[in-house]
Amino acid sequence: MADFYYELLDATDEAGERFRATDFVRGTWSSSTQHAAPVSALLVRALQRCDPRSDTRCSRVVIDLLGPVPAEGDLWVRARKDRSGKQIELVSAEMLAAGPDGTPRPVARASGWRLQTVDTGAVAHAPTAPLRPVSEAPSHDMKKNWDRNYVHSLDWRWLTIPLAEGPGEAWIKPEVDVVRGEAMTPLERLFAVADDANGVGTKLDIRRWTFLNTDLAVHIHRLPHGEWIGVRAETHYGPDGIGTTIGTLFDQDGAVGAIQQSVLLRPR
Repeated sequence: MADFYYELLDATDEAGERFRATDFVRGTWSSSTQHAAPVSALLVRALQRCDPRSDTRCSRVVIDLLGPVPAEGDLWVRARKDRSGKQIELVSAEMLAAGPDGTPRPVARASGWRLQTVDTGAVAHAPTAPLRPVSEAPSHDMKKNWDRNYVHSLDWRWLTIPLAEGPGEAWIKPEVDVVRGEAMTPLERLFAVADDANGVGTKLDIRRWTFLNTDLAVHIHRLPHGEWIGVRAETHYGPDGIGTTIGTLFDQDGAVGAIQQSVLLRPR
């Protein structure tokens, strides 16, 4: 059994690093397309590896999904630095997949502000109320409800009852690596889970509605520690088929960042 989302096939391909995905990337809406979480984590990997500096880190990452990302076939990822600077840099990455004519075309993009780090431990402050500990989150076997897909790569534990009123809360631990043979970085781990905020925050029955997000924007004030990522989120639905998920991401020490997602709401 594979224990990773992607395998690196060719690091020197002219279109970008060439990958092949495993079944763990398959989405919950369709088994033929990828869940946005592995896509996001692989794009973040590219952002971090683009002309890396040990004295910077990403403070904000925006992922835009340009269309369905195919779960089968080759994928290419490439990155570039859009703005250089001593204290502030802007980097971007894109994922490509074969189009109808076989030519690689962009299917997802990421941009990240990378800021220089200094010691501000004396004034560190995150006033958001923490999640209850993982030990208080009962284990639900969500894997039994799905054929082999992204859900099977996670240990997902709910603190709240799904679809109940108020913000949804859950702890999620990725159980596979982003790329075969590579240890997951803290930021990759965060983005392997962040896209789940839409599902944590929803109040809609998946049998009656679809609620696909087209993007995610994450601001990270502190890199997460440990294996577990917590999510507190709630989705707001407008009267015209458009919604927004708003949430907070956690590690077991407290809040680490904020997330927002645009949601396309449709009745089945």
